[in-house]
Amino acid sequence: MAKRKSRASSAATELEKKPVEELTKAQAKIELTRLMFEISRHDQAYHQNDSPLISDADYDALRARNDAIEARFPELVLPNSPNARVGAAPAEKFEKAPHARPMLSLGNAFDAEDVKEFRERIKRFLNLKDEPLVITAEPKIDGVSANLRYEKGKFVLGATRGDGQVGENITENIRTLKDIPQEIESGNFPEIAEIRGEVYMRHDDFAALNQRQKKDGKPVFANPRNAAAGSLRQLDSRITAARPLRFFAYAWGEMSALPANTQMGMINQIKSWGFQTSDLMKRCESLEDLLGHYQAIEEKRAGLGYDIDGVVYKVDRLDWQERLGFVSRAPRWAIAHKFSPEQATTLIENIDIQVGRTGVLTPVAKLHPVTVGGVMVSNATLHNEDEIARKDIRVGDQVVVQRAGDVIPQVVSVVMDKRPKNSAPYEFPVICPVCGSHAVRETDPKTGKAESARRCTGGLICSAQAVERLKHFVSRNAFDIEGLGEKQIAAFWEEGLVKSPADIFRLKMREEAGEIKLNAREGWGATSIANLFAAIQARNTIGLDRFLFALGIRHIGAATARTLAKAYGSEKAFSEAMRLGQDRQSEVYADLLNIDGIGEVVADALLDFYAEPHNQEVLEKLLTEITVEDFDMPDETSPVAGQTVVFTGSLTRMTRNEAKARAEALGAKVSGSISKKTDIVVAGPGAGSKLDKARALDITILDEDEWLSLIEGATS
Repeated sequence: MAKRKSRASSAATELEKKPVEELTKAQAKIELTRLMFEISRHDQAYHQNDSPLISDADYDALRARNDAIEARFPELVLPNSPNARVGAAPAEKFEKAPHARPMLSLGNAFDAEDVKEFRERIKRFLNLKDEPLVITAEPKIDGVSANLRYEKGKFVLGATRGDGQVGENITENIRTLKDIPQEIESGNFPEIAEIRGEVYMRHDDFAALNQRQKKDGKPVFANPRNAAAGSLRQLDSRITAARPLRFFAYAWGEMSALPANTQMGMINQIKSWGFQTSDLMKRCESLEDLLGHYQAIEEKRAGLGYDIDGVVYKVDRLDWQERLGFVSRAPRWAIAHKFSPEQATTLIENIDIQVGRTGVLTPVAKLHPVTVGGVMVSNATLHNEDEIARKDIRVGDQVVVQRAGDVIPQVVSVVMDKRPKNSAPYEFPVICPVCGSHAVRETDPKTGKAESARRCTGGLICSAQAVERLKHFVSRNAFDIEGLGEKQIAAFWEEGLVKSPADIFRLKMREEAGEIKLNAREGWGATSIANLFAAIQARNTIGLDRFLFALGIRHIGAATARTLAKAYGSEKAFSEAMRLGQDRQSEVYADLLNIDGIGEVVADALLDFYAEPHNQEVLEKLLTEITVEDFDMPDETSPVAGQTVVFTGSLTRMTRNEAKARAEALGAKVSGSISKKTDIVVAGPGAGSKLDKARALDITILDEDEWLSLIEGATS
């Protein structure tokens, strides 16, 4: 046996030495396979482990031999050839890539008290008594989130996070990253596996890239994160291949099988499959451990060689993560503890007033440009007139500004000893600077106190509000029309091309009819016009949740829009409820208030919007141009999908919050009160009038054990 092995090794060595022009087709096939694995091994050693096994010259020789064989036998080029990483021809645009499991963002903690509350909140939700709560802590990489999908060990799809539900297909660009395995051969690697992490750029690589940009007369990048984001979204993946991008893995998406039952165990498995993970990840059993590790990571921050902006905490047990679930767009079981914001001192040159889509007048400080945390800052939010008065902020003041991560820069304080002698307090306008209407502070009917925001009363005659509503309509979490951003919307409004949302979808028809001439506008040729029309066409069908968010109704954010879409299911049912709900004594209005998370303020904002005749007209015109898809329930196969559930009395095997979260995760609608539309009442000890009403209405009543038995199959 030893001799046979020796002969095989000798034959392989002889083949490696054989000149490319002398290789037979069969030999070339063997040699390309060997080179693919050999080059991949050295890529991993260099890019992932930072410990190269051979010299640069020897590595280049391997690549050169691979290239020469591929050039001589192009029909033998492997799908996962090393050259698959150098990029393909430019794509026309990125296709959408729906996520099998949502890629959600994290809530933030800014101090020790926030972290303490995070732990206590988990304990309350899970009803933990004496059981230890282990939480992992790891650096929060400041890069660009990406999802890598593998099927039967082969990399098949790379996607951006996008809006959390749908990202962009950047597979060809992701292939160019040398520390991402193209194929994984491991006995415990799931048949379907999605690895999630952050694409980033090291400081030394970033500096070298900017030097090349400057040398070539091209714009330099503001910071490594911007450089990574711009590189990853190139339509020509050959440009991406030329950029020094890397990948840190820290999570997973869809998995056909989980090889571990803890967060730490999963990350160790991911590392064993060939992905780069953080060596600074640690399991912590107490608040003191978490804060201590946070401090340790912060002290190492400057010497890491890449940007981090905080520490992420995650519950270690995966079964507890499953029970905790999600709230809005963030997991209950994880939080990001952000580092202290970076600060700088500069001059307030002026204070501008911006008018938003709901009429709010927002003061913005125009600053003498200053670099804060590696980013040039020239604007900072002043929030509202009370904030200006409290900090006594004036034009001409020297102020301390700060930014943390992606947070809009803000003014922290005034440097009083540098205030000019002739300075005067800032007088907040009571007239809208855009339309001249009165700007008032409305009074909260419940508290009797004036709201912090001052609003323009001009409504539909205020062009700023109209333009801002249109900008919101095409924004990322709304219709997300590629190529139709804020600048284009503002320009189209000024020129009278787009005055309402429906006008966007009529642009092509008007262009073809000769009513408008987009090609007469500077910078608009046949290709750019065709691309715009194609992007608009791609968005004339939209989900109910995005549609409701796009309308820009006050108090209706993306999470609330999703809650409403889930409760009503279709645009027709929703609009009918808004019509009937105008009667505040009606059962329909009561049903609206019973939706978990919807109170009187939100309900009244919805009904007021739908009661306004102009809004009705805008909606009617829009709905003739688009199709609103019914809401796709999260789990239509569960026994409670689409049913309305009410919990009453005490629960002993789980907390009320956990019970609601599990029901919603299975596609049920959780209500706070009982009506004819209630399907199931889960009654624990102490249930009173709600239980009596359920009996009177002949509604299905379950105790806690019966409820858990019903959903057991769906949650196992």
